[in-house]
Amino acid sequence: MYRQVDDFLQEWSNASNGTLQVLQALTDDKLDQSIVEGHSTLGWLGWHLVGAAGYFSYLAGLKVPSIRQEDPVPTTAAEIVTAYESVAKGIKEEVAKLANEDLLEVVNGFTAPMPKGAILRVLIDHQTHHRGQMTVLLRQAGLPVPGVMGPTKEMQ
Repeated sequence: MYRQVDDFLQEWSNASNGTLQVLQALTDDKLDQSIVEGHSTLGWLGWHLVGAAGYFSYLAGLKVPSIRQEDPVPTTAAEIVTAYESVAKGIKEEVAKLANEDLLEVVNGFTAPMPKGAILRVLIDHQTHHRGQMTVLLRQAGLPVPGVMGPTKEMQ
């Protein structure tokens, strides 16, 4: 859980930049790549990261651009990247307006009340989880895997 706004902003900067690198590695022709038929695709996962960031922000009381749950997965990687850039920037700007005490405020969470700082922690953890899934799919699709958390095979 975050108790200091600056701590979140520093982690968000790193986490959102890493996610952006993964999203920028997508290509239109590989958006349908999944581990096996019927599982999450690169396009769906990328769009899910956009939507989830908006939803977590909503729970934390932030006013950021977000997509509607019923919005279809875009057909171009560029649309996913642009939407993510918008929500990531909005989160940074909105959290920067908060005081440290605001992170302790309890709001309605997923299944129970949670402090805003806990929701923001889950936002980053959730994003990291799906970003990891996407790196596997990028490699499976024959696309370069960016070195988000350290060097990758492509960087050697």
